[in-house]
Amino acid sequence: MTVSIIGAGNLAWHLVNVFEELDVRVAEVYARKKKNAESITGYLYDVNVKTDLDFSDSPSKLFVLAVSDDAIEIVAKQIILPNDSILVHTSGAKGMDVLNFAKFQNLSLNVGVFYPLMTFSKGIKVDFKLIPLCIEAENESSLKILRKLALSISDKVDVIDSEQRVILHVAAVFSCNFTNHMWALGKEIADDAALDFEMLKPLINETFKKAMKAVHPANVQTGPAVRDDFSTIEKHRNIIKEDEELLRVYDSLTKSIQDWYQ
Repeated sequence: MTVSIIGAGNLAWHLVNVFEELDVRVAEVYARKKKNAESITGYLYDVNVKTDLDFSDSPSKLFVLAVSDDAIEIVAKQIILPNDSILVHTSGAKGMDVLNFAKFQNLSLNVGVFYPLMTFSKGIKVDFKLIPLCIEAENESSLKILRKLALSISDKVDVIDSEQRVILHVAAVFSCNFTNHMWALGKEIADDAALDFEMLKPLINETFKKAMKAVHPANVQTGPAVRDDFSTIEKHRNIIKEDEELLRVYDSLTKSIQDWYQ
């Protein structure tokens, strides 16, 4: 299969790498600035770096939009593709229908979604075999192509529609983004008292491992909120009372835990 990548960010870097390893030919990589595309294509054989969205002469069948959510509609309105192409985006929060803007000047276009449920950093390789890949397409022939490509790089492939995918994205934000922010707040609390955040990492690691092994993370919840330890809760509140925003976060999470276990 021959594909083209639109974008040169973190996910594009990872897709280019995994496709190259599996002999999926990457014919083109697009970025508004040539140097950005070249930063992820330097080791590829016979790849065309593009700074315009006219792909009318492309050898590719599949075009992957690995751009920010805000840029998907903008690119879809401008891109020119060969007949009977498949255009997919990689967003968890955007519906497949946002790509319909591309159909105004690409009448035979098929659209879909190719969403890897993972956080990516450029330069740090991940094992795609372990990453859930959520795919969606508007017809069975396109879905068959996406499924074949997805199964070539991942052992966890699911057909997930746009409504289900955004729910999954919300769950991911709670499970990943919000959790990481809690660690950041914990580090700030420790730093303000000249305490070493490294002391907390064994606890964080053990909590993470227990949650991963549990049938439900709620089964391994600990802390003063679940115990209704109001004396300790009040001590905590007094320590952070000068920071109103932090206190609101503490109170909100404490109440959420207490409400759950009541």
